[in-house]
Amino acid sequence: MSGNSKKTTVSPSPERRRELLSTAAEVFAAQGYNATTVRRIADEAGMLAGSLYYHFDSKESMVDEILSTFLDELWAGYDEVLRAGLGPRETIEALVTESFREIDRHRAAVAIYQKESRQLAALPRFGYLTDSQRRFEGAWLGTLERGVADGVFRADLDTRLAYRFLRDTVWVAASWYRPGGQHSPEEIARQYVSMVLDGITPRD
Repeated sequence: MSGNSKKTTVSPSPERRRELLSTAAEVFAAQGYNATTVRRIADEAGMLAGSLYYHFDSKESMVDEILSTFLDELWAGYDEVLRAGLGPRETIEALVTESFREIDRHRAAVAIYQKESRQLAALPRFGYLTDSQRRFEGAWLGTLERGVADGVFRADLDTRLAYRFLRDTVWVAASWYRPGGQHSPEEIARQYVSMVLDGITPRD
């Protein structure tokens, strides 16, 4: 079913392709990558499994596009923050806000990344997952270390522990956050930042 002739055919609707990826992301997030079949995705999309191969050659291709799209957008936002020349606290605030915006846009992709990235990273086409994780750690950990050096954060702060706490408390929100809820991503980020950063700034 590699279907080279099919793949060179122009898709009748890029919007339909995005809809299929959105459906696939929800199924992967709910059932897990290994347990998800192309037939199940097709059923959820209201089409025959064979028709789904018109758009994608495998479920691996689908999850690849879901994750790479999410990470490309995440890093576009992160890189803008990191280039802005902000102070350490402001950088952390902006990274948290950008993270919640991505959870709002790509909640299912975030859930897949959390559950499946370690397994998928072992496959050749998913090497970018490991690279992204290294960049992610470097951005957050480097900002925390800069904050300690500048006296913005407590001198006794364990930066690696703080990084793990920040990472987990922010991204676990994908398990409960729903777009269109009571609070906007920016408001949730503001609340998180207030709770977390006020705990790691120097005491008077």
